[in-house]
Amino acid sequence: MTEMTQPAPHPAAPEAAILAGLGKRLIVLVGMMGAGKSTVGRRLAARLGLRFVDADTEIETAASMTIPEIFESRGEDYFRNGEARVIARLLESGPAVLATGGGAFMREETRQRIHDKAVSVWLKADADVIMRRVRRRADRPLLQTADPEGTVSRLLTEREPVYQTADITICSRDVPHDRVVEDCLEALQAFLSPAPVADTEGQPDGPQPDPIQSDPPQAMSALR
Repeated sequence: MTEMTQPAPHPAAPEAAILAGLGKRLIVLVGMMGAGKSTVGRRLAARLGLRFVDADTEIETAASMTIPEIFESRGEDYFRNGEARVIARLLESGPAVLATGGGAFMREETRQRIHDKAVSVWLKADADVIMRRVRRRADRPLLQTADPEGTVSRLLTEREPVYQTADITICSRDVPHDRVVEDCLEALQAFLSPAPVADTEGQPDGPQPDPIQSDPPQAMSALR
């Protein structure tokens, strides 16, 4: 589902630097289920005056089924193929903030498209935080097992090395969501608007000699 948010911020606001650096690209949130991608994504989009898009909602709309129903009736491979197609389409509609499902970034072709069309932000959450957030929810097909804690641990082991390739990493922890949004804004500004490097053009390389010590002997004698 695509949501319209408030108008773009005043040019003097820090968000303006992010928007200028972003151009036509999207901000794509990646990470495990329960990391807060949808909640943080909505608030981040509102701060930037951008559209918010939830990839899972778009997949359900396209399939006319819920994600658990897709897994049950068609299987995970069918879901993953559809997920890749939907994200590829959404990446052509920037700028926006896009929240993706936990497994989306694991697909190489999707990672490459995100690299080409977006700035990726990994919301990193540990297993305890994830389980506290998703334990009571029935809409997580991958956790419908006899050992959901073991499943989360296994998925973290498999996925974190790939999530680490995202452009930005933000720690998603048990603090108000607005604090995580502020972390995202600070990191995005640093990534998209890095501090200028001092202009050294025209200066010779290496340390410069002390002008007094380098004077020839006759010049030194003139000072006596």
